[in-house]
Amino acid sequence: MSPKLHRRTEGLALAKRVPNACEKITSLGLNFRPFHDRIGDGVTILDCKPKETIFSQGDPSDCIFFIQKGKVKLTVVSTRGREAIVGVLGANEFVGDQCLAGQRFREMTVTAVEDCSLARIERVAMLRSLREDSELSMTFVSCLLSQNLHLLDELVDHFFNHSEKRLARLLLSQAHYGKDRKTEEVIPKIDQETLAEMVGTTRGRISFFMNKFRKQGFIDYENDYKGSLRVHSSLLNVILRD
Repeated sequence: MSPKLHRRTEGLALAKRVPNACEKITSLGLNFRPFHDRIGDGVTILDCKPKETIFSQGDPSDCIFFIQKGKVKLTVVSTRGREAIVGVLGANEFVGDQCLAGQRFREMTVTAVEDCSLARIERVAMLRSLREDSELSMTFVSCLLSQNLHLLDELVDHFFNHSEKRLARLLLSQAHYGKDRKTEEVIPKIDQETLAEMVGTTRGRISFFMNKFRKQGFIDYENDYKGSLRVHSSLLNVILRD
């Protein structure tokens, strides 16, 4: 297979996996309310505003979070002070699960990208429930495996696609492209600085690509650039393009 054909096939494979990057807990027949009831004591609800920190790198790792609503970004700061976004997670996904493997301190910072509602589950309570409830345990493992696939897709995308394709894929992912056969989705506005951090490029490049997508009819802004962003399925053309 020629390098060019291989690259196109790779991009197509990534595009097809956008809507199914992570199986949701609800699709496994275990929505949050019975999940909350199964664990019982040790669960508290946390509501966060955009840019609010859920936990920081270096904090004690004593609980796991289940995202009920909204999206969060995961960032890591190197010993030299360089910061990098290593992933984005959304509703029905877990974050901070490393505490279950004995991690004493957080290795990343988790920040709300939009309005979020999370269930904070004490480490001891989660471990007890996983031991005693086989259905919960199987569902939890399935969700983590799906999240790992999602994060791997993002990593591969970062290495093999240029910034325009990475931005397109990010927007489609944020809009849950393909879920429930939807052809377009309105997502809360994300400032261009955050998009630049998530894509791994400059704010100027993000502005250029967003204007380009708008002129091509791939996205629309509501309320004259001040409201939400509507992402059309036609944005997939950017990913499939050579």
